Amino acid sequence: MTIKNDKVGLIEYTLTNEAGETLDASNGNPLAYLHGHGNLIPGLENELEGKAVGDKFTTTIPAEAAYGERVDALVQTVPNSMFQGVDNLEVGMRFQAQSEQGMHSVEITAIDGDQVTVDGNHPLAGMALTFDVEVVGLRDATEEEMEHGHAHGEGGHQH
Repeated sequence: MTIKNDKVGLIEYTLTNEAGETLDASNGNPLAYLHGHGNLIPGLENELEGKAVGDKFTTTIPAEAAYGERVDALVQTVPNSMFQGVDNLEVGMRFQAQSEQGMHSVEITAIDGDQVTVDGNHPLAGMALTFDVEVVGLRDATEEEMEHGHAHGEGGHQH
């Protein structure tokens, strides 16, 4: 059996940036994902296509096939009154923001007096990402998983 659409793959992985720093790792808790349903970044899903249990590989995914390039328009400066009910605003805090495109996550990147700069780019946008991957499991998706568009059960966290 190899990885293809509507199969649930279990992968052990380590994710590093261009400087070689580890950003994320499965650490013995394999990630379960439903192939062909956009559960993973496109570049990684493409690399996993056709792989079998026991396959190991390292791949570097360019930003445009990962979390996209950084978009300057997603960086905005807003008055601190937008953060009512938050006493101590600090750089690095993340908030959910409502926009015309729906909910998205923003991070405070600067505070200057009562002006707050927020960045709505994904934290990994604009980065080439390197994955060390081992396929540790593979099975058919259940009907419920197909309906929901993601894997359930083993594998813990979903991305």
